[in-house]
Amino acid sequence: MPEEERMTIDERYKYLRRQHGRYDKADRAEKGRLLDEMEAVTGLHRKSLIRRLTSRPERKKRRRQRGPIYRAEVRQVVLTVAEATDWACAERLRFRLTWMAKHLEYHGEVSLNQEILAALERISVSTVRRILSTLPHPQLRLPRRPSTPNPIARKVTVAHIPWDVEEPGHVEIDLVHHAGGSSQGEYLHTLQVVDVASGWSERAVVPGRSYLAVSTALAYLLDHLPFPVLEVHCDNGSEFLNHHVLTLSQERWPGVRLTRSRPYHKNDNRLVEQRNFALVRAYLGYGRLASPQQARLLSRLYQLQRLYHNLFQPVMHLVEKTYDPETGTTRRRYDQTTTPFDRLLTLNALDDVTRQAWEDKRLAINPLQMRETIYALRDQLLAMPTTTGPGDVRVLLDLLYPSHTTIPLEEAALPR
Repeated sequence: MPEEERMTIDERYKYLRRQHGRYDKADRAEKGRLLDEMEAVTGLHRKSLIRRLTSRPERKKRRRQRGPIYRAEVRQVVLTVAEATDWACAERLRFRLTWMAKHLEYHGEVSLNQEILAALERISVSTVRRILSTLPHPQLRLPRRPSTPNPIARKVTVAHIPWDVEEPGHVEIDLVHHAGGSSQGEYLHTLQVVDVASGWSERAVVPGRSYLAVSTALAYLLDHLPFPVLEVHCDNGSEFLNHHVLTLSQERWPGVRLTRSRPYHKNDNRLVEQRNFALVRAYLGYGRLASPQQARLLSRLYQLQRLYHNLFQPVMHLVEKTYDPETGTTRRRYDQTTTPFDRLLTLNALDDVTRQAWEDKRLAINPLQMRETIYALRDQLLAMPTTTGPGDVRVLLDLLYPSHTTIPLEEAALPR
């Protein structure tokens, strides 16, 4: 039986408790048939099943708990790697432990030997989860926000990017508001782009929600992706579904497909919605950001975040979904976690020059130092007073994206 199809201990006991009533009431012949069935399902020996079914099967606690298998040096390396990846979950972290530990050793952050490396190779996800549980990470909760119908939406195709798409270039986009407790006046936004196949993500600062600001930031992000764009998928927000952006997409990107989510179905834009929390709200919270000084500092933070998350943050990718009609549940299976950059390499989405340039960048970066710099910028940004709005949007856009506000829209080329 394949390893991924074996029952866990809890699943096995749950199954035996359900069969216990049938087995207890059955005659000798029927008990034999039930034992054959349970032996095939659980993989347990026949005599072991008989011993468990003499009474109601319950999992017993150990009389004496096991001591720690891994030394303190191994646990410290796991915690250092977890900090370097901004406390990624155990499932994302497990298969990147050895690579990241060696990378941190190259930068002098950890000290490794053959014993520690062997332990990192064989450590399980459950053990990593227990080690990480010693440092609880607080979680924020996102409020519900209803969608608003838009008549322009009828001109855009309703669709969603399949979860198992294998070709990079199908991206989801969304706008995150930094309005604080009031939506009055002008304030900053974050425009985020996420590629479904690789998990590659980019962010840009948008001063307001005007056509000029949104289109400039969108053009900047699409131009800086290391692969060509094939499809852009948005929600039903009026910042994307309006006459100006629709005309822009038809004239500037005629070969790129524009699609939108179904109204009130946020899961159609699932990846970018998840990144809105993990890469924006978890860093900046829900406070108000409005001043030009905050916009420039946030733009610097996003430039560092682009390198940190795409080169060092392992992501999980769904590879199989199985629906059980009896229980009404869907079981999901994920592949081995790796970074968005490594997924692009696996998919052969980068040419040799681009690949070598990004590999050189990654080798030169110390992820622990970059993480400290990102959080220092974040703390400096949140400590700034927010007294005025973005001011002259054209002037601020010229400072943030100088190469994308001087090109006439009708002369712009397709994103590279």
